[in-house]
Amino acid sequence: MTITETKSEPSTARKLETWLHSHRRMRLGGILAAPMLWLVGIYISSLAFLLITAFWATDPLTSKVKPGFTLSNFATIVSTPAYLATSFRTLGIAIAVTLICAAVAIPLGIFMAKLASPRVRELLVIAITMPLWAGYLVKVLAMRVTFSENGLFNWLVDPLGLSGPGFSIPTVILTLCYLWFPYMAMPVYTAIRNVPNSLFDAASDLGARNWMTVRSVVLPLIVPALIAGSIFTFSLSLGDYIAAEFVGGTTQMIGSIIASNINLNPPLAAAFSVIPIVFVLVYLISVRRSGALERL
Repeated sequence: MTITETKSEPSTARKLETWLHSHRRMRLGGILAAPMLWLVGIYISSLAFLLITAFWATDPLTSKVKPGFTLSNFATIVSTPAYLATSFRTLGIAIAVTLICAAVAIPLGIFMAKLASPRVRELLVIAITMPLWAGYLVKVLAMRVTFSENGLFNWLVDPLGLSGPGFSIPTVILTLCYLWFPYMAMPVYTAIRNVPNSLFDAASDLGARNWMTVRSVVLPLIVPALIAGSIFTFSLSLGDYIAAEFVGGTTQMIGSIIASNINLNPPLAAAFSVIPIVFVLVYLISVRRSGALERL
Protein backbone atom coordinates (compact mmCIF):
# COMPACT_ATOMS: atom_id res chain seq x y z
CA MET A 1 0.00 0.00 0.00
CA THR A 2 1.31 3.46 -0.90
CA ILE A 3 0.71 6.18 1.58
CA THR A 4 0.88 9.70 0.24
CA GLU A 5 1.73 12.37 2.80
CA THR A 6 0.76 15.92 2.08
CA LYS A 7 2.34 18.79 3.91
CA SER A 8 0.10 21.71 4.75
CA GLU A 9 1.19 25.24 4.09
CA PRO A 10 2.82 27.00 7.11
CA SER A 11 0.39 29.09 9.08
CA THR A 12 0.57 32.88 9.20
CA ALA A 13 1.81 32.77 12.81
CA ARG A 14 4.56 30.34 11.81
CA LYS A 15 5.63 32.56 8.92
CA LEU A 16 5.71 35.59 11.23
CA GLU A 17 7.75 33.66 13.79
CA THR A 18 10.26 32.59 11.14
CA TRP A 19 10.53 36.13 9.79
CA LEU A 20 11.08 37.63 13.26
CA HIS A 21 13.69 34.99 14.03
CA SER A 22 15.73 36.15 11.06
CA HIS A 23 15.26 39.88 11.82
CA ARG A 24 16.73 40.54 15.25
CA ARG A 25 16.03 44.29 15.30
CA MET A 26 12.37 43.84 14.47
CA ARG A 27 12.08 41.19 17.18
CA LEU A 28 13.63 43.57 19.72
CA GLY A 29 11.37 46.36 18.51
CA GLY A 30 8.29 44.21 19.02
CA ILE A 31 9.33 43.44 22.59
CA LEU A 32 9.99 47.10 23.43
CA ALA A 33 6.99 48.55 21.57
CA ALA A 34 4.55 48.53 24.50
CA PRO A 35 6.89 49.96 27.19
CA MET A 36 8.26 52.56 24.78
CA LEU A 37 4.71 53.58 23.84
CA TRP A 38 3.99 54.19 27.53
CA LEU A 39 7.31 55.95 28.20
CA VAL A 40 7.37 58.19 25.12
CA GLY A 41 3.74 58.43 24.14
CA ILE A 42 2.28 59.07 27.58
CA TYR A 43 4.91 59.88 30.21
CA ILE A 44 7.38 62.01 28.24
CA SER A 45 4.64 63.61 26.15
CA SER A 46 2.79 64.66 29.29
CA LEU A 47 5.95 66.23 30.70
CA ALA A 48 6.54 68.00 27.39
CA PHE A 49 3.01 69.44 27.40
CA LEU A 50 3.54 70.52 31.00
CA LEU A 51 6.72 72.39 30.10
CA ILE A 52 5.03 74.02 27.12
CA THR A 53 2.09 75.16 29.27
CA ALA A 54 4.52 76.78 31.72
CA PHE A 55 5.35 79.36 29.03
CA TRP A 56 1.72 80.25 28.33
CA ALA A 57 -0.27 82.99 30.03
CA THR A 58 -3.70 83.42 31.61
CA ASP A 59 -5.95 86.29 30.62
CA PRO A 60 -6.62 88.28 33.82
CA LEU A 61 -10.11 89.27 32.62
CA THR A 62 -11.47 86.01 31.22
CA SER A 63 -9.16 83.57 33.08
CA LYS A 64 -8.65 81.75 29.79
CA VAL A 65 -5.26 80.28 28.96
CA LYS A 66 -3.57 81.95 26.01
CA PRO A 67 -0.95 79.91 24.11
CA GLY A 68 2.28 81.74 23.41
CA PHE A 69 5.69 82.24 24.90
CA THR A 70 6.30 84.23 28.04
CA LEU A 71 8.59 84.00 31.05
CA SER A 72 6.18 85.89 33.27
CA ASN A 73 5.18 82.77 35.24
CA PHE A 74 8.77 82.04 36.18
CA ALA A 75 9.35 85.73 36.93
CA THR A 76 6.35 85.66 39.26
CA ILE A 77 7.78 82.69 41.14
CA VAL A 78 11.22 84.28 41.50
CA SER A 79 9.87 87.71 42.50
CA THR A 80 7.33 86.46 45.04
CA PRO A 81 8.94 85.84 48.47
CA ALA A 82 6.15 83.46 49.53
CA TYR A 83 6.73 81.26 46.48
CA LEU A 84 10.48 81.18 47.05
CA ALA A 85 10.00 80.38 50.73
CA THR A 86 7.64 77.54 49.83
CA SER A 87 10.15 76.12 47.33
CA PHE A 88 13.06 76.13 49.77
CA ARG A 89 10.82 74.85 52.58
CA THR A 90 9.82 71.90 50.42
CA LEU A 91 13.47 71.27 49.52
CA GLY A 92 14.45 71.34 53.19
CA ILE A 93 11.65 68.94 54.12
CA ALA A 94 12.67 66.51 51.36
CA ILE A 95 16.32 66.60 52.45
CA ALA A 96 15.36 66.10 56.11
CA VAL A 97 13.15 63.12 55.25
CA THR A 98 15.93 61.53 53.19
CA LEU A 99 18.57 62.00 55.91
CA ILE A 100 16.32 60.70 58.69
CA CYS A 101 15.32 57.65 56.66
CA ALA A 102 18.97 56.88 55.88
CA ALA A 103 20.06 57.40 59.50
CA VAL A 104 17.44 54.91 60.71
CA ALA A 105 17.81 52.44 57.82
CA ILE A 106 21.57 51.86 58.26
CA PRO A 107 21.63 50.58 61.87
CA LEU A 108 18.33 48.79 61.36
CA GLY A 109 19.69 47.12 58.22
CA ILE A 110 22.85 46.00 60.03
CA PHE A 111 20.80 44.50 62.86
CA MET A 112 18.42 42.73 60.48
CA ALA A 113 21.11 41.40 58.14
CA LYS A 114 23.85 40.44 60.59
CA LEU A 115 22.50 40.16 64.14
CA ALA A 116 18.80 39.28 64.18
CA SER A 117 17.54 35.70 64.17
CA PRO A 118 15.64 34.57 61.06
CA ARG A 119 12.28 34.90 62.82
CA VAL A 120 13.02 38.40 64.12
CA ARG A 121 14.28 39.36 60.67
CA GLU A 122 11.04 38.21 59.07
CA LEU A 123 8.98 40.14 61.62
CA LEU A 124 11.00 43.30 60.99
CA VAL A 125 10.61 42.97 57.22
CA ILE A 126 6.85 42.67 57.72
CA ALA A 127 6.85 45.68 60.04
CA ILE A 128 8.81 47.79 57.55
CA THR A 129 6.67 46.91 54.57
CA MET A 130 3.37 46.99 56.46
CA PRO A 131 2.74 50.72 55.73
CA LEU A 132 2.72 49.80 52.03
CA TRP A 133 -0.31 47.58 52.62
CA ALA A 134 -2.57 50.47 53.55
CA GLY A 135 -3.81 53.26 51.32
CA TYR A 136 -1.89 56.53 51.20
CA LEU A 137 -4.73 58.61 52.64
CA VAL A 138 -5.34 56.08 55.43
CA LYS A 139 -1.72 56.41 56.56
CA VAL A 140 -1.84 60.21 56.52
CA LEU A 141 -5.07 60.21 58.52
CA ALA A 142 -3.50 57.80 61.02
CA MET A 143 -0.69 60.30 61.61
CA ARG A 144 -3.23 63.10 61.91
CA VAL A 145 -5.09 61.21 64.63
CA THR A 146 -1.82 60.38 66.39
CA PHE A 147 -0.56 63.98 66.55
CA SER A 148 -3.87 65.76 67.09
CA GLU A 149 -4.37 67.76 70.28
CA ASN A 150 -6.13 64.86 71.98
CA GLY A 151 -4.22 62.19 70.11
CA LEU A 152 -2.10 59.26 71.21
CA PHE A 153 1.22 61.14 71.24
CA ASN A 154 0.03 63.87 73.59
CA TRP A 155 -1.60 61.24 75.80
CA LEU A 156 1.74 59.42 76.14
CA VAL A 157 3.91 62.46 76.91
CA ASP A 158 1.39 64.38 79.03
CA PRO A 159 2.45 62.64 82.29
CA LEU A 160 5.96 63.98 81.65
CA GLY A 161 4.69 67.51 81.30
CA LEU A 162 5.41 67.54 77.57
CA SER A 163 3.29 68.08 74.48
CA GLY A 164 3.60 66.99 70.90
CA PRO A 165 4.60 69.11 67.90
CA GLY A 166 0.99 69.44 66.79
CA PHE A 167 0.30 70.08 63.13
CA SER A 168 3.58 71.63 61.99
CA ILE A 169 6.65 71.07 59.82
CA PRO A 170 8.14 68.43 62.18
CA THR A 171 4.91 66.46 61.93
CA VAL A 172 5.03 66.71 58.13
CA ILE A 173 8.59 65.37 58.17
CA LEU A 174 7.64 62.50 60.49
CA THR A 175 4.64 61.66 58.32
CA LEU A 176 6.72 61.61 55.13
CA CYS A 177 9.34 59.45 56.86
CA TYR A 178 6.57 57.05 57.83
CA LEU A 179 5.28 56.99 54.25
CA TRP A 180 8.56 56.58 52.37
CA PHE A 181 10.84 54.76 54.85
CA PRO A 182 10.29 51.32 53.22
CA TYR A 183 11.78 52.65 49.98
CA MET A 184 15.02 53.42 51.84
CA ALA A 185 15.08 50.55 54.33
CA MET A 186 14.68 47.63 51.94
CA PRO A 187 17.50 48.55 49.49
CA VAL A 188 19.83 49.28 52.43
CA TYR A 189 18.94 46.02 54.16
CA THR A 190 19.49 44.04 50.94
CA ALA A 191 22.86 45.71 50.34
CA ILE A 192 24.08 45.07 53.89
CA ARG A 193 22.93 41.46 53.70
CA ASN A 194 25.21 41.01 50.68
CA VAL A 195 28.26 42.31 52.58
CA PRO A 196 30.41 39.24 53.49
CA ASN A 197 30.71 38.52 57.19
CA SER A 198 34.44 38.07 56.69
CA LEU A 199 34.79 41.83 56.22
CA PHE A 200 33.27 42.45 59.66
CA ASP A 201 35.56 39.82 61.16
CA ALA A 202 38.61 41.35 59.47
CA ALA A 203 37.70 44.83 60.73
CA SER A 204 37.30 43.45 64.24
CA ASP A 205 40.66 41.65 64.07
CA LEU A 206 42.31 44.91 63.03
CA GLY A 207 40.91 46.63 66.11
CA ALA A 208 38.12 48.63 64.48
CA ARG A 209 35.27 49.55 66.78
CA ASN A 210 31.62 49.36 65.77
CA TRP A 211 31.31 52.91 64.42
CA MET A 212 34.62 52.67 62.56
CA THR A 213 33.50 49.39 60.98
CA VAL A 214 30.25 50.98 59.84
CA ARG A 215 32.03 54.04 58.47
CA SER A 216 34.96 52.25 56.79
CA VAL A 217 33.40 48.96 55.70
CA VAL A 218 29.62 49.20 55.48
CA LEU A 219 28.99 52.73 54.19
CA PRO A 220 31.29 52.53 51.11
CA LEU A 221 29.63 49.27 50.07
CA ILE A 222 26.04 50.42 50.46
CA VAL A 223 26.37 53.81 48.74
CA PRO A 224 24.47 52.56 45.65
CA ALA A 225 21.61 51.37 47.87
CA LEU A 226 21.54 54.68 49.73
CA ILE A 227 21.39 56.55 46.44
CA ALA A 228 18.61 54.32 45.12
CA GLY A 229 16.60 54.81 48.29
CA SER A 230 17.26 58.55 48.44
CA ILE A 231 15.96 59.04 44.91
CA PHE A 232 12.61 57.68 46.06
CA THR A 233 12.42 59.48 49.42
CA PHE A 234 13.69 62.77 47.98
CA SER A 235 11.54 62.90 44.85
CA LEU A 236 8.38 61.59 46.53
CA SER A 237 8.71 64.12 49.35
CA LEU A 238 9.19 66.96 46.87
CA GLY A 239 5.96 66.10 45.09
CA ASP A 240 3.85 65.50 48.17
CA TYR A 241 1.35 68.01 49.51
CA ILE A 242 -1.44 65.95 51.05
CA ALA A 243 0.66 65.36 54.17
CA ALA A 244 1.11 69.11 54.58
CA GLU A 245 -2.60 69.58 54.01
CA PHE A 246 -3.63 67.18 56.79
CA VAL A 247 -0.82 67.36 59.37
CA GLY A 248 1.05 70.55 58.47
CA GLY A 249 -1.34 73.14 59.82
CA THR A 250 -0.49 76.30 57.88
CA THR A 251 2.55 74.67 56.28
CA GLN A 252 2.57 74.85 52.50
CA MET A 253 4.68 72.87 50.06
CA ILE A 254 5.20 73.15 46.32
CA GLY A 255 2.31 70.77 45.69
CA SER A 256 0.03 73.02 47.74
CA ILE A 257 0.72 75.97 45.41
CA ILE A 258 0.23 73.79 42.35
CA ALA A 259 -3.09 72.41 43.64
CA SER A 260 -4.42 75.89 44.46
CA ASN A 261 -3.54 77.23 40.98
CA ILE A 262 -4.36 74.24 38.78
CA ASN A 263 -7.81 75.65 37.95
CA LEU A 264 -7.25 79.37 38.48
CA ASN A 265 -3.92 79.73 36.70
CA PRO A 266 -2.75 76.51 34.97
CA PRO A 267 0.38 78.08 33.41
CA LEU A 268 1.60 79.25 36.82
CA ALA A 269 0.90 75.78 38.25
CA ALA A 270 2.85 74.24 35.36
CA ALA A 271 5.76 76.62 35.99
CA PHE A 272 5.76 75.69 39.66
CA SER A 273 5.80 72.01 38.66
CA VAL A 274 9.15 72.57 36.99
CA ILE A 275 10.80 73.41 40.33
CA PRO A 276 10.78 69.86 41.83
CA ILE A 277 11.90 68.51 38.45
CA VAL A 278 14.87 70.90 38.55
CA PHE A 279 15.67 69.91 42.15
CA VAL A 280 15.70 66.21 41.23
CA LEU A 281 17.82 66.82 38.11
CA VAL A 282 20.35 68.84 40.10
CA TYR A 283 20.54 66.04 42.66
CA LEU A 284 21.04 63.35 40.00
CA ILE A 285 23.70 65.42 38.22
CA SER A 286 25.52 65.99 41.51
CA VAL A 287 25.46 62.28 42.31
CA ARG A 288 26.61 61.44 38.79
CA ARG A 289 29.57 63.80 38.98
CA SER A 290 30.59 62.24 42.28
CA GLY A 291 30.90 58.90 40.48
CA ALA A 292 28.49 57.15 42.82
CA LEU A 293 26.07 56.22 40.02
CA GLU A 294 28.75 54.12 38.32
CA ARG A 295 28.37 51.53 41.06
CA LEU A 296 24.59 51.23 40.75
